[in-house]
Amino acid sequence: MPSYFELVRHSGNGDLFRAVELSLSALAEGQTFHLHAEGLRGTGKTTIMRAVKDILPSIVRIKNCMYNCDPAKPHCPEHRYLTPQAIKEIGSETVPCPFLEISQSAKIGTVVGTIDLAKLTDKASPGASLLPGTIVQAHRGIIFVDEINRLADTSPELADVLLDVMGTKPGRIQIEETGMPTVELPLAVTVWAASNPDEDPGALAQVRRQLSDRFDVLVTMGRPNDYLAVHSILETREKGPLASAQASPAFTFPVGLEQVVISKEIRNVLATIYVDFSLESLRAVQAMEMAAALQALHAGKIQVTLDDVMQVVPLTLGHRADHGTVTNILKYLTHLNHPALHDTPPADDVLPAPVAFPNQTGSNAEKISWWRNLWESLRNKASTSPANQSQQKQTSTGNGSSQSNGPGSSPAPQAMDPLQMTIHAPRAKATPLSKLPVDKFISEDENRG
Repeated sequence: MPSYFELVRHSGNGDLFRAVELSLSALAEGQTFHLHAEGLRGTGKTTIMRAVKDILPSIVRIKNCMYNCDPAKPHCPEHRYLTPQAIKEIGSETVPCPFLEISQSAKIGTVVGTIDLAKLTDKASPGASLLPGTIVQAHRGIIFVDEINRLADTSPELADVLLDVMGTKPGRIQIEETGMPTVELPLAVTVWAASNPDEDPGALAQVRRQLSDRFDVLVTMGRPNDYLAVHSILETREKGPLASAQASPAFTFPVGLEQVVISKEIRNVLATIYVDFSLESLRAVQAMEMAAALQALHAGKIQVTLDDVMQVVPLTLGHRADHGTVTNILKYLTHLNHPALHDTPPADDVLPAPVAFPNQTGSNAEKISWWRNLWESLRNKASTSPANQSQQKQTSTGNGSSQSNGPGSSPAPQAMDPLQMTIHAPRAKATPLSKLPVDKFISEDENRG
């Protein structure tokens, strides 16, 4: 299998690469960011996600701990009650970051945990103890589930386990065995999954909606649509994998995720999107916030902007809202980010009210307010002008049919679109219109008409 950095990127898999790297950025910061990739079989979803194993960062754990206990925050039954001095005496070790898989034939005991038969049957010193399962051993790493839609359909008990692991951050898991006390563990496991929605039993959102909602982002994988990309893919497979030295970890940043600033204005936007666009799950805006922070971190910034939010909206809402809602949210964000691009701002009852945003020249709230005041004044002046009232009176007479102006009469004046007018500036430096109050340049001629 080619290494991660050798894989060919094209228009169909660009979103998956970006989502994978956002999730790896979260993992490097000790956070979980769950990823689900949907698409046609054979397009390379599994190849991309499995190739990540070669570039995962190492972790430091308590020596020989199968639960991957962090020496600073032990959580397993064997180490959680030990003193720092006792843990220091045990020692620590550096191991590869876990990347484990759950197959379609997996049993609940192997995934969650069961009795350690080796210790139970040890002739020298037999004893009952737990053997942690796949998910437990993936603490601080990644669990990959291929064809998760099939797993959710054929193994509902395993889907229930994933619901617990992904339900909160950090997640949790409960190990139960007859004759042994129940063990509950907190877990920080990142779940990646792939599925083919065009095959039975269908898309994950249809099979198990609760599980689909647990994923922070959903990526739709497409096929390459140009000859050069296909040629490059074939050429890469012929070369074979790169040397391991070339696949070193590349997801370290000068600042930590906790240092990325998410302003009050950005959170106001997220809250507005949730309420006014009637999103069902609060996880949607939580995922948007984290994804935007990761996007900023990956771009080398320390403050989240509207551009970061706009880039992650399709990934975080594609499986939680219909296409029309996602499109309207993107239009709303575009309007807030670039209000001057719109000739006519949307009415208040169509899109939510704007708020101010950081890292931009001036206040967007002031800009939008100025444009709204301008258009309201133009509309009011046009509707209350004597000529317009006379035209309305003529229109309302004679069975509702409009009457043409008499011979020699001039057409009724119409309000001009200021964006379409030719403005001749004076020789002296002109004051920008946005710096003047509306009533200084919009006036009504009382003698007109």
